Amino acid sequence: RTSTAPHTAGRPPWYNEHGAQFKEAFVIDAFNTGLCGGSASGKTTVANKIIEALDVPWVVLLSMDSFYKVLTPEEQALAASNDYNFDHPGAFDFELLVTTLRKLKQGKSVKIPVYDFTTHGCQKDWKNVYGASVIIFEGILSFADKELLQLMDMKIFVDTDSYIRLVRQLRRDITERGRDIEGVIKQYNKFVKPAFEQYIEPTMRLADIVVPRGGGNMVAIDLIVQELRYADLLYVSSLSYARTHRALLATAHQSQPLPQTLSVLESTPQVRGLHTIIRNKDTSCDEFIFYSKRLVRLLIEHALSFLPSKACFIQTPQGQVYEGRRFSGKGITGVSILRAGETMEPALRAVCKDVRTGKILIQTNLESGEPELHYLRLPRDISEDHVILMDSTISTGAAAMMAVRVLLDHDVQEDKIVLVSLLMAELGVHSVAYAFPHVKIITTAVVKSLDDLFHVIPGIGEFS
Repeated sequence: RTSTAPHTAGRPPWYNEHGAQFKEAFVIDAFNTGLCGGSASGKTTVANKIIEALDVPWVVLLSMDSFYKVLTPEEQALAASNDYNFDHPGAFDFELLVTTLRKLKQGKSVKIPVYDFTTHGCQKDWKNVYGASVIIFEGILSFADKELLQLMDMKIFVDTDSYIRLVRQLRRDITERGRDIEGVIKQYNKFVKPAFEQYIEPTMRLADIVVPRGGGNMVAIDLIVQELRYADLLYVSSLSYARTHRALLATAHQSQPLPQTLSVLESTPQVRGLHTIIRNKDTSCDEFIFYSKRLVRLLIEHALSFLPSKACFIQTPQGQVYEGRRFSGKGITGVSILRAGETMEPALRAVCKDVRTGKILIQTNLESGEPELHYLRLPRDISEDHVILMDSTISTGAAAMMAVRVLLDHDVQEDKIVLVSLLMAELGVHSVAYAFPHVKIITTAVVKSLDDLFHVIPGIGEFS
């Protein structure tokens, strides 16, 4: 009922050079005609056919069924005897639904409950959903709440004859939910049919489009798709912006002083010597790896000094009191920007015991030259951690900005993000600092030049 996995195509920038989301996700409401379970009127079929016809990436199909309230023992007893009304507005957690849909529309990461129709409760593990450019929301009472209604950009009512809905409900509840035919008919006559007539059918007037006969009405579905494309309300607008995103970064912040949030590792003879070895084109692969690891270790140690700490007192083996320092945050998570950032993880693990790690895959689109988000895996409850964001080199800062935006969308606080990179161009430093002024930026060296392909000059080659 709920598709939480966006399409696998890369997602171009959904934010501007200020780091702010420039367009909310477009919400289509495929509205049911009143049957509990979500698909008896054919609205899920309509939603899936719209997704197929649109052929755009990062679409999320969200079902109202996920937001049923957890039943009390007394209500579970009523449900077991088919005496609980699942089609009444009071059966849904509208507050959670509105909050979740609003956050998803704003580009935030959300947790979707997984409702179990067998136990009439939520499963332990909720599903994480992130990165929706188009949201198709379907539910039997989608028009019943004013706040929910205001979040819809297009409202679709799927109208199917009552006898067809009854046949579908019988088939579904008997085969999928283990109910008997007498119980299904009892529930239909007692709750489903009256609720449709009282709460659902009168709201058909609120729909922008009414689709008779459900998923079999390809003429109506084609018209919906054409209207969406004509209005230019879809992900295409993101793509057109993405083509200019890197160019905007390249022309911004010129001749500006380096930001105060930047810290460069002191260029000691050791650091300078390590740079000499890893930048030398004649350095062997084994030596490159060995000395790169040494430099990364120094960089990580330097970055950790910027994490918050508090004074503490301990007793030494000699029985003396020592005033020391202790990390004052809740936790530390290392997030690598794949591929090169992953090479920095061993150094972080070597100095941070039991550190959690995550990964973000950002690749450059060869046609547009823009960064695209392809994959992410972040630890649960990362929002409360301090995050060490790692990449080997940063040129324009486009990929780093995307990674920071992903963390912010997962409710990580901006001032808890530390961006760590071996080598950074001034342009990349300015781009990140301008968009995210509270992110700490740590590197071993800052260079001024980029070539025509936005590579750092002089660089260190293909680090990963």
